Amino acid sequence: KETINIKKKTTEEKLQEAKEKLQRNEGNLDELKKSIEELEREQERVKQEEEELRKKEKLQPWNVDTISKPGFQKTVINKSAINRKPQELSEEQKELNLREFIKKYEKQLKQYGMLRKYDDSKKFLLDNHHLACEDTANYLVIWCIELEMQEKHELVAHVAHQCICMQYILDIAKQLDVDPRACVGSFFQRIQETDNEYKKAFLDEIEAFKERIRKRAQEKLQKLIEEQEEEEKKARLGPGGLDPVEVFESLPEELQKCFETRDIGMLQEAMAKLPPEEARHHLQRCIDSGLWVPDAKSAAAATSGSGADAKDGEEPVYVHVKPKDSADDSKDVEEKQDEGKAKE
Repeated sequence: KETINIKKKTTEEKLQEAKEKLQRNEGNLDELKKSIEELEREQERVKQEEEELRKKEKLQPWNVDTISKPGFQKTVINKSAINRKPQELSEEQKELNLREFIKKYEKQLKQYGMLRKYDDSKKFLLDNHHLACEDTANYLVIWCIELEMQEKHELVAHVAHQCICMQYILDIAKQLDVDPRACVGSFFQRIQETDNEYKKAFLDEIEAFKERIRKRAQEKLQKLIEEQEEEEKKARLGPGGLDPVEVFESLPEELQKCFETRDIGMLQEAMAKLPPEEARHHLQRCIDSGLWVPDAKSAAAATSGSGADAKDGEEPVYVHVKPKDSADDSKDVEEKQDEGKAKE
C-alpha cells in the first residue's frame, strides 16, 4: 500500500509539472503532450491498483494489524488477560458459571439484546466489556428459544441479530487467540464499512441461526408435550400398573362396546364367544388397568359363558371406570354399581 501511495504521488507531481510546462510553451510541445498522455495512463493504472488493494483489504482475514488500529484501544484491558488461555472447565462448572453470570448481569444482557444500531451496541459493549464473552452468546440463544416457544417471532429476529454480532466477535477473538473484549470496536467498524458481500454473509448467518432456533424450539415443545403425556399416563395407571387407555384400545371391538355401554350381560355374551384363555387374558388386563373393578364377589361370571368357574357360587359384579377420555365422575360409577346389585 505504501508503494502504491508513493507511485501515486510521484505520478501526480510529474503530470502537474508537464501540464505547467505545456501551458508556458516550454520545451518540445509534442514530447510534452506524449509525456502527459503516458503519465495520465500511468495515473489510471495506479488508481486501478489502489482499488484492487482496497478490495483485498476488505476481504482479508482478521489479523493483529487490523485489530490494533488507533482509536480502538481506549478501553483499558489487562494485557495478560488478553493472552491468557482459558482454563478447561467441566460441563457442570460451565453451567454453574452461566447461571451465576445470568443472575448477576441479566438486566444488562436484556438491554444489549434489545439494541439495534451498531454504534449503540458498540458503545454498550465497550462500556460493559464484561459482556463480551461466550456466556452472553449462550444467554441470547436461550432467550431466543424461549421467545420462539412463545411465538414472539419479531423479538426473536431482534435478539438473534445481537446474538450473531456477539458470535462474530467471539469467532474473531478465537481466530486471533485474543480476548473478545479486544475485538469489539474492530468488528463494528468492519461490519459498518465493509462491502455488500461480507454484509450479506452476516445476514445469511442470522437467517440460518433463526432457522436453528425454530427447530430447537419445536423439539423442546415436543419434549414438554411428551413429558406431560407421560405424567398423565402415570396418573391413569391401574392397580396392576397398566394404562386403561392402552388396554381399552387393545380390546376387540365387541368388548370395547361392552365397556362403553357398561352392559354386563353383553360383556358375558362377548366373553362367551372367545376362547377361555383369551377371555381371561382380556379380563385380567382390564382389572389390572382399573378399567373395570370387581366388587367383593368373584370375577368369574363375566367369563362364565367361556368356561370360567364362579367361586363359592357368588355372582360377580363389575364397575365401569372411565374408558379413554370419558367425562363420567365417581357418581356415575356408584349408580352403575347400584344398578348391578338391584338385578341380583
